[in-house]
Amino acid sequence: MKGVLTMLVRNFAGGVVFSGDKVLLTKNEKDEWVLPRELMHNGELSNEVALKKIRDESGVKVQIISSSGDTNYEYYPATRQKTFCNKTTWYIMKSLNENETQQETCSSKFVNFFNVDEAMNIIGKNQDKSLINLSFKKYKEFAKVL
Repeated sequence: MKGVLTMLVRNFAGGVVFSGDKVLLTKNEKDEWVLPRELMHNGELSNEVALKKIRDESGVKVQIISSSGDTNYEYYPATRQKTFCNKTTWYIMKSLNENETQQETCSSKFVNFFNVDEAMNIIGKNQDKSLINLSFKKYKEFAKVL
């Protein structure tokens, strides 16, 4: 059909991982600091994909404490003639690493924990900044209960 724009939807799962007042960020292929997320394939569960991504990429042991919601990014890549919508299901996670020294094992130029305020300054997308902000508030509430 002429004039009809088709959009491909790709599903991702990701984690907003906290350790105290720090949040885990990773670098993407554009050398930007982002929240870790992974493309889901048919039959995979979002929580399992998110946990595997964090473990494989950072080596940090994590526990899901709550769902954080979904985000959607729409873009039109120059190399394709179709619009993409990336839908990500996010989870608030707590680092199970016992101390800062263990966290430093994941520190690299591609993965690192940042103070939440610092993360808000280096992360590019406003949607991700809002996600970190809201997730951190929820995380602090859960920390009082746990």
